[in-house]
Amino acid sequence: MHILATEGLTQRFPTVTALDQLSVTVEAGVTGLVGANGAGKSTLIKILLGLLPQTAGRAEVLGLDVVTHGPQIRALVGYMPEHDCLPPDVSATELVVHLAQISGLPRTAARERAADVLRHVGLYEERYRAIGGYSTGMKQRVKLAQALVHDPQLVFLDEPTNGLDPQGRDEMLTLIRRIGTEFGISVLVTSHLLGELERVCDHVIVIDGGRLLRSSAITEFTQSTQILTVEVEEGAEPLAARLTELGQSVTAHGRGLLVQVDGPETYDTIRDAVCDLDLCLIRLEQGRQRIEDVFRV
Repeated sequence: MHILATEGLTQRFPTVTALDQLSVTVEAGVTGLVGANGAGKSTLIKILLGLLPQTAGRAEVLGLDVVTHGPQIRALVGYMPEHDCLPPDVSATELVVHLAQISGLPRTAARERAADVLRHVGLYEERYRAIGGYSTGMKQRVKLAQALVHDPQLVFLDEPTNGLDPQGRDEMLTLIRRIGTEFGISVLVTSHLLGELERVCDHVIVIDGGRLLRSSAITEFTQSTQILTVEVEEGAEPLAARLTELGQSVTAHGRGLLVQVDGPETYDTIRDAVCDLDLCLIRLEQGRQRIEDVFRV
């Protein structure tokens, strides 16, 4: 069963169309939803949670229609919002226990689950401190903990690395990957930072202006290209001239060269040219596609 599916999903506001005939299916695992700010990512999540009625089309989450089964969907799904929405005068434990009870857990079970998830997200020692004294990274972890506390089948994470420094981003991405692999919970994570999704996702959906650009496995996005990056310590220009004489298509790129691969013999040609010119080869690397290439088409 698909964890979610949309067909012709459209959402129009008075001045903008946020989603435009969006048809896509998502399987279990970690799925990235990528697009620029204003591409329709947050609108899509609100519709999938049954919080915003769509203008046209249909959508299902875990086999349930978002229009008729909103409360059931929200009971099975965790949601980490993008915006800062945490009360400053309560502790992480108090908040997560309270939300666990709202989800239907008895108080004892709620306290046990809250302690478990706060430990998993790295807030066990600080769990009794008031949230108002937390850093941005700690607040993001609280939001992640409350999304997990009721043991959902699926979590929606809306821009979970917003406002984090590089170390905080790395730690959050590691947590997201663990949710999908160790916890066995499917994840839909939104971001406008393409490199982040390449690191953690099994599948990526790209939308722009509310329209679907592409939906593919991450391996298809990042498959090898027929371009080699060649970098030598000195002598890039003579090397480019020699390779051009030998019939290779060569383009200067920063301190290196981009060479079109015409076949296995291209590698031999580069090796021989480097040796003939007595150059020091620093890098010979096959290029890979990136998610951002979709936006250049």
